[in-house]
This record gives sequence, structure tokens and C-alpha cells, in this order.
Amino acid sequence: MENAVVLHNVNKSYDGFALNNVSFPVKKGFITGFIGPNGSGKTTTIKLIMNLIHEDSGTIELFGQEHKKHAKEIKQRIGFVYAENPFYDHMTSEQMKKVIAPFYKKWDDTLFKKYMADFDLPWKKKIKHLSTGMKMKLSLAIALSHHADFILMDEPTSGLDPVVRREVLDILSEVIQDENKTIFFSSHITTDLERIADYITFIHNGNIVFHDDKDSIRDQYLLVKGAKELLDEDIRSLFIDVIETPVGFEGLTNEPEKVKKLMGDHIVSESASLEDIMVYMGRREKRG
Repeated sequence: MENAVVLHNVNKSYDGFALNNVSFPVKKGFITGFIGPNGSGKTTTIKLIMNLIHEDSGTIELFGQEHKKHAKEIKQRIGFVYAENPFYDHMTSEQMKKVIAPFYKKWDDTLFKKYMADFDLPWKKKIKHLSTGMKMKLSLAIALSHHADFILMDEPTSGLDPVVRREVLDILSEVIQDENKTIFFSSHITTDLERIADYITFIHNGNIVFHDDKDSIRDQYLLVKGAKELLDEDIRSLFIDVIETPVGFEGLTNEPEKVKKLMGDHIVSESASLEDIMVYMGRREKRG
């Protein structure tokens, strides 16, 4: 399966924080969700992919090319959607388009007009008067209108109401029907990624915890509930972390078959959500 992006043993150090040997692929033709707590390294990784900052060591390739050596042609093929409004507020959508379009060799006015109509966006209204949802859809329209092969999105649904969030997710689901396009979607709203992502990459404290397809993650991580009396040292070792209450326990395991075999009918279990995994991994990290 072809990769749109590959990071291999990428390191980047700041005072008090470091990315450590970060390696993962972004599969062409799919949506990869990028999750992790605030301060875990998501934005640093995105800036490295975009060549806005430089790695200390390791390699990053986009479309099979080293990203620093081929920066200009690579950026022509990337559509970047920011969480925050990157536009000039005093301009209208039409004026903003005239500023941005000349930067892209494959800018398609017909396609931009289509997205403006599909997203019900006004041409003459100043950007500062657009709602948060409209600004996000304008960012998406611009990112899609120069025939970008790789759509890189940094917290695109943050701050949107549920109706607009669902609308943006539906748009992305339509975009990915073109199997030549690839979406990399960073978000702390894990339910959005559970809805549309094909692959999930989880970063925590600058380290990649896992990169896998969504279905495999569901099979691998299990949320378990039962009586506290069931917990002994051997059983506890099978859990990433356990939360105990006066009436029982809840724990996350990545050894589901062992847990089911040893604890049998004495437990209740269900597939863990991405949020469950993030919470329990964070708890384990805090207790060392």
C-alpha cells in the first residue's frame, strides 16, 4: 500500500520537550487521525511535516520525496486547514481568493466556485463577519481548490457546534472518495475520528504509542469492569491502568484474550473508545 507521507526516527528537542524517534506512515487514499493530549507533540509534528521547523535528526518524505529538498513542489500538493482563522479579516472571501490563488499552479476557479456554492458561503461578506463554521468551510474550500493531494488539518473541528462539525466530517468523507487524496486529521475530539478515520496515530509525551487501523485498535483495547476482589498482582499486570471505587473497578487492557480467559464471566467488557485509551494512557504516564 502506497504512503503519502513517511516519518522515520524523527527527533526534535526543545527546552523541556522532545519528539523521540517518531516513526509512522500516512497511507495514500485514506484518512489518518492524529490524537494525543495537549502538549504531546501533535503541532510540532505537523510543523515538521509542513517544513515550518526542521527536525534535529531522522527523515520525512512526502510523495516519495525528501521534504526539505523538494519543499516548493511538495507545498503545491498540500492543502493546510488551520484551527484558527488564517485569513485577513478585513477582506471578503472573493478578495481573499484573489490573494491566495496566484500561489498555486493548479488553482481551479471553477472548483472554488463549486465549493463556495456547496458550502453556502457568501462572496461579498467580510471574513470578520463570518461565523466560526463558515471560516472553517472557507479554509476547506481553499485547501481543496488547487487539487491538493494531501489535506493536512490541525484541529479543524475545534470550536464548531455539532451541526457544523458533522457537516465538515461529511465533506471530508466525500473528498476521500477520490482515492488519490489523503487526509491527515489532528484532533482532540476523538468521536470525530471514530466516525471518519481509517487509521489512528496516537502520540503521548513526544512518543508514538501506536499507529494502526481503527478496527485493529478496537480489537486490541478492552474496557473491563468488575468487583475489586478480582484484582490481584497478576491480574493488575494485564491492565494499562485501573480505576477503583468502593463498589468495583474499571480498567483498560491491551491483552483482551488473557483477561477474558482468566476473569471469565465475572467481568463486563466492551471495546474501548479512543477517548478511553487516551485517558488511561495519561493516567499510567502520571503514576510513572
